[in-house]
Amino acid sequence: MRFSQVDVFSRVAFRGNPLAVVHDADGLSEAEMAEIARWTNLSETVFLLTPTSGAADYRVRIFTPAGELPFAGHPTLGSCAAWHAAGGRPRVTGRIIQECAIGLVTVRDEGDGDWSFAAPELIRSGPLEESEVARLAAGLGLEDDDVVDHAWMDNGPGSCALLLRDADAVLAARPDMQALAGDRVGLVDPHPVRERPGTGDEVPREVEVRFFPVSAGIAEDPVTGSFQAGLAVWLTGNGTLPPRYTARQGTALGREGRVRITAGCEDAPGTGIWVTGHVAHLVEGRIHAGRPAAG
Repeated sequence: MRFSQVDVFSRVAFRGNPLAVVHDADGLSEAEMAEIARWTNLSETVFLLTPTSGAADYRVRIFTPAGELPFAGHPTLGSCAAWHAAGGRPRVTGRIIQECAIGLVTVRDEGDGDWSFAAPELIRSGPLEESEVARLAAGLGLEDDDVVDHAWMDNGPGSCALLLRDADAVLAARPDMQALAGDRVGLVDPHPVRERPGTGDEVPREVEVRFFPVSAGIAEDPVTGSFQAGLAVWLTGNGTLPPRYTARQGTALGREGRVRITAGCEDAPGTGIWVTGHVAHLVEGRIHAGRPAAG
């Protein structure tokens, strides 16, 4: 089967979030998919399949080393770019429909290697219990006054977020893997403005984001599209963040992830939010799955 490895959410090679893509994977069993995902040991490995919905252009199953996800963001953009590079063409010009476990997700080609997906609705939202906030803050090594707000942002994987006082607090977090063993929790700062040197003008700066999907066997994810999508629904919806902004992620890991958010879009199904990032094609080849290894 054809095999691709792409780098998602960065224009700097090897500084985004890598994704393994296995094409034409209908012949693989679920157990074989899980085994391949454990072997690649990336945050996600996706399998391109024939859609079951007549409205979809292709179907994906998304696996972490620990199990399957119903939806994920960087696998959505990366798998769509890989499908298109392998000759896939949408039924409707300008819109690609991906089928995954949460349903149908709309993706579009922005040109020059950039792709966008329409942020799905939140399955669970609203504030966390205060006892849960205290437990998560302690597990992340945060001070009592670091947390400004908090919420569920579950659009499939089951994540929650803490809004911290500033980017320094986000970058200073030190997760305790045992304390967070069953959690998928992320951090974001409140996007303050900064002064343009020498002018006195205030301009927005990039939001700092970190995400710890510890329950999936991953200490920290380099760049997380599903979490960023959930943040956008929450924080543009309540006015904390503007309708257009860029988020940084991966700084603490030496990565240079960038996620662009555009809210209030009538052409984005569901939430009205597009989540945009760059996809670079770095590895192409074939994977000999389901066969005895060559001697």
